[in-house]
Amino acid sequence: MTQRALDSFGEQPDPMETPPGPQGGLTTAEVAERVARGEVNDVPVRSSRSVTEIVRANVLTRFNLIIGVLWVIMLFVAPIQDSLFGFVIIANTGIGIVQEWRAKKTLDSLAVIGEAKPTVRRDGASAEVSVSEIVLGDLVELGPGDKAVVDGTVVEADSLEIDESLLTGEADPVVKRPGDPVMSGSFVVAGGGAFTATKVGREAYAAQLAEEASRFTLVQSELRSGISTILKYVTWMMVPTAIGLIVSQLVVKDNNFKDSVARTVGGIVPMIPEGLVLLTSVAFAIGVIRLGRKQCLVQELPAIEGLARVDIVCLDKTGTLTEGGMDVTEVRPLNGSDPDHVRRVLGALGASDPRPNASLQAIVDACPDGEGWGVTQAVPFSSARKYSGAAFTEDDGAASAWLLGAPDVLLPADDPALAETGHLNEQGLRVLLLARVRGELDAPDAASGAVPTALVVLEQRLRPDAGETLAYFDDQDVAAKVISGDNAVSVGAVAQKLGLPGAEHTLDARRLPEDRDDMATEIERNAVFGRVTPQQKRDMVAALQSRGHTVAMTGDGVNDVLALKDADIGVSMGSGSEATRAVAQIVLLNNSFATLPSVVAEGRRVIGNITRVATLFLTKTVYSVLLAILVVCFQVEYPFLPRHLTLLSTLTIGVPAFFLALAPNKERAQPHFVRRVMRYAIPSGVIAAAATFTTYLVARHHYAGQGALDAETSAATLTLFLVSMWVLAIIARPYTWWRVALVATMGLCFLVVLAVPWLQDFFALKLVGTTMPWAAVGIAAVAAAVLEFTWRMVGRRFRS
Repeated sequence: MTQRALDSFGEQPDPMETPPGPQGGLTTAEVAERVARGEVNDVPVRSSRSVTEIVRANVLTRFNLIIGVLWVIMLFVAPIQDSLFGFVIIANTGIGIVQEWRAKKTLDSLAVIGEAKPTVRRDGASAEVSVSEIVLGDLVELGPGDKAVVDGTVVEADSLEIDESLLTGEADPVVKRPGDPVMSGSFVVAGGGAFTATKVGREAYAAQLAEEASRFTLVQSELRSGISTILKYVTWMMVPTAIGLIVSQLVVKDNNFKDSVARTVGGIVPMIPEGLVLLTSVAFAIGVIRLGRKQCLVQELPAIEGLARVDIVCLDKTGTLTEGGMDVTEVRPLNGSDPDHVRRVLGALGASDPRPNASLQAIVDACPDGEGWGVTQAVPFSSARKYSGAAFTEDDGAASAWLLGAPDVLLPADDPALAETGHLNEQGLRVLLLARVRGELDAPDAASGAVPTALVVLEQRLRPDAGETLAYFDDQDVAAKVISGDNAVSVGAVAQKLGLPGAEHTLDARRLPEDRDDMATEIERNAVFGRVTPQQKRDMVAALQSRGHTVAMTGDGVNDVLALKDADIGVSMGSGSEATRAVAQIVLLNNSFATLPSVVAEGRRVIGNITRVATLFLTKTVYSVLLAILVVCFQVEYPFLPRHLTLLSTLTIGVPAFFLALAPNKERAQPHFVRRVMRYAIPSGVIAAAATFTTYLVARHHYAGQGALDAETSAATLTLFLVSMWVLAIIARPYTWWRVALVATMGLCFLVVLAVPWLQDFFALKLVGTTMPWAAVGIAAVAAAVLEFTWRMVGRRFRS
């Protein structure tokens, strides 16, 4: 009902319910009026944290607070060199902020490129606008693959079918007619139409869901949750140990107060793995930046990690292995059909669909003479049906109805036309059947009694880089499964041309068992699947996941949406439908399937390297806690000042960890991050603490008189450095020239500190005599041998 009609009844319309405008949409003046009233779709969809949130997340941490308090204390009671750890934390925090800010800029710029541009009708003309520019009452046009970005009411419907499964869980598409509601977050699977926006902004049904789904996030990650678990354990260990150390150094021992405070702080600070969270954030952020340079939009940060764990990637053929366009190579009339009439029918079918898919567009290009026939009924293509159709009134007034679709769906299994189709499919060609039918086109048995009229042969354009990408996955032990709605033989032929391992094992999905376990067995056994429905794609992903596989799904069409949503990692092409881009965690904006290896490699680099450096950091935490416990039990002075452990941490952990975290790493990520790290860190920390404390006790018996404590500290520092360097040397394997250079440089830096007089004074490190220093080296050598034996034993026992 129009505004004028409402006024004639003396009623005032609800300001929140704008009645549908004319078919031409709103005028420019009406749009401006609504913008002035604030009736705009102003949902702040962000792809990243704000700068304020980035600074807050990096600065206001629990461990920064602890270290900050200790730093302030040290500034008052000890020389500046004992406060160096505070400056290191400031530098680390700054690095984290800068890197995440760079990642934010990259993501924001890519998000603008990949943003959906809905089509609205204003002033009688259609135009693409930003999602945030839609106003209340706008007439929004819809086509296959388009996502409803606001709530509304249908005003035009041309066989419009909308999938609301992502919102309601209802699997079957819903046929929409004028007057029916449209919910934001749903998407079109067939047909087209237009709806009037009745709710925009935060009032739209899926506004909050869309905002959360599009936000750059560091959560829901095994790596992040594993580090949080580790930090929780560290806190539990640190608190009672630190209290015991404070009591021991300040109360039990009758030493100089300032020196006691300094050694107490020296025992507490290294318990905190302060750089671990930083390096994790930096590694992820740099991963985002690197992928951004390849036009890869990471909509959810853990997707980098998830793709590194993938062992099966499911590929949709069209748009992934092949380019979107097709070419008609031949039209073969059947049963004596007139070739000219066949081409006229094909042209009319193309003209009857305002939004043709790739196959129909190729037919339109090949048969452009499609105007003039009256369309009495039209059924748009649906992935579930595998055909489209239309009924016409021809030039001579005769009525006819036609279907265009998969031959093996439209014809019975014994039809002779299928033999001809099979030969073409074996060559990797796509074949559609034009069939004349009687009865209603939208009836469930519309294809019953169809008369084959012609075969339309289409050639698909293979992506030039698809073969190399498939070879990469095979080399990395990632199984590729091609899942397509096309004929299985045709898909298999395409896969064989690209060199897909196992491409000879093809299966028609209509023969897949319904039992999930049996289905998983068939999927693992075969590599190529044809005639797969959208629901089957979803079921196949679930079946593989039930076997413990980590599954990635790639696609660009509306028929891939459900599977993309359920897969562990969904990857969409930038040219894909709005719906696929909305649910995918990774969008390849350059539409290049060849970008996927870069994403996998980046994920493996992040996961593998963080596992390595986490072992370094936690080894330090373990030996620090154990040294503090031993000091309390033996009632002796803590052997180190903060400056000593700052030096050791920088040379054996901080600097090398930074380089190791950003190094190439092709190992597939393994599960159970916490267990994998702790099974190496705990024995390493125990061995380091035992060797260091042994040296310290021996030195206490060896040295006496003034300066004895400094000599004891220097000997203990030498042992701890050598053992820590051996841990670093193990973690740096397998060696490359730069890894060897890194370890050697760290060792050389320590020798410089021991050799240069002013550095000796600055760090209070001076080896006294020859007996004790060589004893310290001998103890470290024994510890290194024990470390080697322990790591190899753990490696053999836990090969996973």
